[in-house]
Amino acid sequence: MTISEQMKKIQANEHVQKALQQIQVEEEFTIKQQVMLTEIPAPPFKEEKRAEAFKKILEDYDLEDVHMDEEGNVFGKRSGTGNGPTLVVSAHLDTVFPEETDTTVKEKDGKLYAPGIGDDTRGLAEVLAVIRALQDSELKTIGDIIIGGTVGEEGAGDLRGVKAYFNENKADGYISIDGSNLETMTYLGTGSFRYRVTFQGKGGHSFGDFGTPSATHALGRAVAAIADLETKKLPKTTFSVGPVEGGSSVNAISEQASMEVDLRSNAMEELEALDKKFHRIIEAACHEENERWEKDSMTVTVEKFGNRPPATQSKDAPIVQALAEAIKSVGREPIYGQASSTDANYPMSLGIPSVTSCLGGKAGGAHTLKEWFDPEDAYLGVQKHLLLILSLVGIDELTTPILDKKV
Repeated sequence: MTISEQMKKIQANEHVQKALQQIQVEEEFTIKQQVMLTEIPAPPFKEEKRAEAFKKILEDYDLEDVHMDEEGNVFGKRSGTGNGPTLVVSAHLDTVFPEETDTTVKEKDGKLYAPGIGDDTRGLAEVLAVIRALQDSELKTIGDIIIGGTVGEEGAGDLRGVKAYFNENKADGYISIDGSNLETMTYLGTGSFRYRVTFQGKGGHSFGDFGTPSATHALGRAVAAIADLETKKLPKTTFSVGPVEGGSSVNAISEQASMEVDLRSNAMEELEALDKKFHRIIEAACHEENERWEKDSMTVTVEKFGNRPPATQSKDAPIVQALAEAIKSVGREPIYGQASSTDANYPMSLGIPSVTSCLGGKAGGAHTLKEWFDPEDAYLGVQKHLLLILSLVGIDELTTPILDKKV
């Protein structure tokens, strides 16, 4: 039986039909949960309050082994009938916004506005809607479903949540529920290295101590050299200098100057090659500033605070094709998306079949204070996720799991 035939068989099942109808009927409640979670701040490394609220709901839904792990992830389990694959499904709990950000949700012309209303609080709400539909149904899956919320997906979080989970637990497949376009499938992972570079010198008066190496001058040399780097278009490889700080006064030679640097590629070989060039540039900038003034007082430190592995898998992989069929089943045409950086990067890099499945509804302004979410037909995203999950773990006495159980 092909994946397409299997998906049609699942969708035609009366118990699945009831679950799909429930998802549509309960969309208003799903949105209420989305609003409630959005208004609980979850800044980077401070996701605890939202995590506790999310954990309480999982407990209310009678999942097994609901817990918060040492990293702050929240997971529960829905056991299968036995001897099936283990599928992990999650959305991320964290947002990019600092703790003091006003996350009150406001409605205007049918749209919801608030920082984090879409990314990824809608994902959390869709996870909860899937759980309700499964728990209220008479469906028995063959495989186990581990479902919940992760921390540290955004920014400097460096995927710490999924890294911690998959370093301690085994799984046969993974779905990240994240992203703003229902039809798009993310099945390739963009890798990134992130650094904080700090130049340190003696400093001094701009006139009286002229001739002393300057940290900002050294930084400037490094930035200029990075800006002149050339990288490949395929596999796409990029670089960017982010926040830059340094100096204390217009008439002072800078003691300290720093910058944050983002290096990315869809291939590890190119990322590592770019990384070597970057380190040579930093060393050369420090050396050149000292040599310019015939001194040795300038030093530099390089701190790595981000390491997201690139990862690839075939577009013909069963998990990717199952997602494509789930999208077709809700009346949309799948789009094979470009590589991106999501929670799926890490398990994919470990060889675990993984996809990022995008949300229902429409969204925009992610990572800005003007973020918005349009809930029109948003339930289609939840229906898609339910069909995808059921196809991957199999339904007892109906279909076999699409995911292979690893021995």
